[in-house]
Amino acid sequence: MNNIFVYIENEGGKAAEVCLELMTKGRELATTLGVKLEAVVLGENLAGIEHELAKYGADTVWIADDKVFAPFRTLPHTAVMCGLIEQEKPQIALFGATCNGRDFAPRVSSALYSGLTADCTQLVIGDHKDAKTGTEYKNLLYQIRPAFGGNIIAKIVNPDQRPPMATVREGVMRKEYAATPGAGEVKPIDWKKFLKESDLVVKILDRQIEERKINIKGASVVVAGGYGVGSKENFKLIHELAEVLGGEVGASRAAVDAGFTEHARQIGQTGVTIRPKLYIACGISGQIQHTAGMDQSSMIISINTDPDAPINKIADFAITGDLNEVIPKMIKYYKQNSK
Repeated sequence: MNNIFVYIENEGGKAAEVCLELMTKGRELATTLGVKLEAVVLGENLAGIEHELAKYGADTVWIADDKVFAPFRTLPHTAVMCGLIEQEKPQIALFGATCNGRDFAPRVSSALYSGLTADCTQLVIGDHKDAKTGTEYKNLLYQIRPAFGGNIIAKIVNPDQRPPMATVREGVMRKEYAATPGAGEVKPIDWKKFLKESDLVVKILDRQIEERKINIKGASVVVAGGYGVGSKENFKLIHELAEVLGGEVGASRAAVDAGFTEHARQIGQTGVTIRPKLYIACGISGQIQHTAGMDQSSMIISINTDPDAPINKIADFAITGDLNEVIPKMIKYYKQNSK
């Protein structure tokens, strides 16, 4: 039975976080199917990257190490990935839903006439029966994601076109070392046979890289405000509580659309996905579009005037009250008891 591919996006030989999360999920899927997990790395100065990937369960690490692949360019990456997939015929291929991944994965899928599901929130193995033909399929990849604005959860299967491909955003899957490390066997990719001269016509003359000023994903405590905060002025309370707790400020899409705070703080289906130790939702109703980005938090506290708000269904503690009264009391109590 064919193996599972995970494409490892990297910068300077360091694997992207989302790809390590996908390695964790890939290891789980490979164990279920009884196949090998194979990482595919295209870049420059990749010596030793196989050791890190082996910790996440990589049995094989396919490597193309050349300046041709750094920095990322769509055409050479697409050509080599397509060639390797046609050569090795994996049964599943996974990509991170980064800027590069969203550019790269659809091109690979289209070139191979394969199916691609973007921004999956779950990936599981299961059986499927075609309702029209009665044909039964075993061990298919169920690609699960919100659809129609988050109003339904779609379960997508692709029984005929192989390999099914999926992209996953950073933070959606957990990242952890495999219980048993993989062999990490390095297999060089004979990439020159896959490239044409036309794949190299685009040249990158200069790059401007700026670090993120707001890092919600890395915060262990996140205090998020929703439309119920009421105004940009009131949003200062969210910042005050986050500062006292040593956390970061997040927001729902409704709060961002209302101009209460910047888009970089948006959490949910159209924002970032996070897994903090503590998540405090202030004036957030808890629609699925938002909870898709934070429901894996270790502890959730909601502050809402509506006792029946959907957020309360997933909250560990629900405080029913006006956040303008509750938050100042929380700040005062925390300061009194943390000296």
